[in-house]
Amino acid sequence: MIHPTAIVHPNAEIGDNVEIGPYSVIGENVSIGAGTRIGPHVVIEDWTEIGEDNNIFQFASIGAPPQDLKFGGEKTTLKIGDRNMIRESVTMHRGTGDGGGQTIIGDDNLFMAYTHVAHDCRVGNHVIMANCATLAGHVEVDDYAILGGLSAYHQFVRIGCHVMISGGAIATQDVPPYVIAQGDRASTHGVNAIGLSRRGFSKEAVRAIKNAYKTIYRSDLRLEDALEQIMGESGDLPEVKVFIDFIKGSERGIIR
Repeated sequence: MIHPTAIVHPNAEIGDNVEIGPYSVIGENVSIGAGTRIGPHVVIEDWTEIGEDNNIFQFASIGAPPQDLKFGGEKTTLKIGDRNMIRESVTMHRGTGDGGGQTIIGDDNLFMAYTHVAHDCRVGNHVIMANCATLAGHVEVDDYAILGGLSAYHQFVRIGCHVMISGGAIATQDVPPYVIAQGDRASTHGVNAIGLSRRGFSKEAVRAIKNAYKTIYRSDLRLEDALEQIMGESGDLPEVKVFIDFIKGSERGIIR
């Protein structure tokens, strides 16, 4: 299932039922899992590991060296999980030596055309990045986040789970779980209640998340006092604990 015009290094590891389209180039230290489809004109460079049943469309560039002037050619990697949809002209770069050395993509994600995942990023599972959404280096995106088209994310920013970020937004600080965010610079505009309901969150959990959000964003309390109040009211709920722990762990600060 490898087109005769494709160039596949003899040392590349190609799993069962992998399809590689015309004029695609597969490097030496590349591993591609069973059932993955590589479209035409795709370039997959050295030290890239791709799981099973992924679908990579034409003109994607996967595993290229990082766009970091400090990068000295050291061995770094890109690891992609299973069942990801990687559309036209997507770019994903390997890690850097001083940034952990690895870019990691989880499972069941959709990367629409022209999206970019820079060096040392961590993308979870069931994430959607709409057209031209761009992650700078070291960005972390948690499960079920939806990043709108043409949105951009500063280095080292963290994006919480189940967030929805509008098209054109620019996030220079961490975006807590469950929120809706938009604007330049991005600010919060409520809780992604419809998304949470669709993903099976109970009414009790959604209500508690909304109350926690109001305490952080609508009260006059200092952040530390707001977190303490939330912990006293509903900190025993796992969904709320995710919200609290994310904010406590923020190094860049959260969007306000």
